[in-house]
Amino acid sequence: MQLLKQLYEIHSPSKREKRMRKFIRWWILNNIQGATVTTDPTGNLLVVKGTATEYPCIVAHIDQVQDIHSKDFRAIETKDYIVGFSLKNKRQEGLGADDKNGIWVSLKCLQKYDAIKCAFFVGEEIGCMGSSAVDLSFFDDCRFVLQCDRRNGGDLITSIWGELCSKDFLADIDFEKFGYKETHGAMTDVATLKERGLAVCALNISCGYYEPHTDQEFTIKSELKNCLKFVCHIIEKCQKKYPHIDNSNGCFGMNWRSYDPNYQKEDEYWEMYEIISDYLTYQPGLPADLFYDSYKDCYPHLTKDDFYGIVNEIQFANCGAEGMPVAAERKEVCDGM
Repeated sequence: MQLLKQLYEIHSPSKREKRMRKFIRWWILNNIQGATVTTDPTGNLLVVKGTATEYPCIVAHIDQVQDIHSKDFRAIETKDYIVGFSLKNKRQEGLGADDKNGIWVSLKCLQKYDAIKCAFFVGEEIGCMGSSAVDLSFFDDCRFVLQCDRRNGGDLITSIWGELCSKDFLADIDFEKFGYKETHGAMTDVATLKERGLAVCALNISCGYYEPHTDQEFTIKSELKNCLKFVCHIIEKCQKKYPHIDNSNGCFGMNWRSYDPNYQKEDEYWEMYEIISDYLTYQPGLPADLFYDSYKDCYPHLTKDDFYGIVNEIQFANCGAEGMPVAAERKEVCDGM
């Protein structure tokens, strides 16, 4: 877990990913033979190891949400989990496990396999900026594209806006043997790649982090290790290319966001609902204005009233009471119920 803790102790908020990018480059050049590392104009790191006709490919993002990161921040490891902590300030601080866990999986696979590609994207947390700008030809010779950027330990994201992969690919990867189940997910880099025309199967995989985007974030080590085993299983078993273009919703391959603005707003609404629900589960006092200010640029079809409506609906469901005040007052009301 030493490499993982090193990643956690590097603060890499969106638009300030330089230290993480520098560390990844340094670590690869010092620990992996036969790998080339290229930085594209957007700041993404594109890595190729070995020579092959077709490569397995893993992607991760190098930015995190948390702004708080004390100078004495340390990743504290126990038998079962890892948390971030500042002794000087006597408080827990976020690990950035979303998506440093995914970076860790990518680096471990780079170390293990003779021929593999990896991409490390900037700005995922502020609208998938890196994956929106990367040269898609990098993925032309990839068999599939995997991302480990999902909370908890059991979700296998097979659809985001549209389908990410084929039934044949799902049948071949034996995901149930590793404790995973299919579900729908929210915005992340593989969805952006598919939207732009990525023509092979993709997945987003749970990698053992909980309470993402908060200072209470923690990683369950056994679930992260299981994710790595699952990814290695896919790489070793799925030796052929898995072509895939989704047309089920008219989403991927035709810029569906511009094509159907009504559908776009509905989809943005439910993505935002999922994100806010995650936050309010662990930090019930967060105000609606915070979500609006943080996400309005990423979800341009949602109004301020939409954000307030989502927050109030979740508060009502969590507290089970009518007339619930907005988030600033919610915690005190719930505590008294």
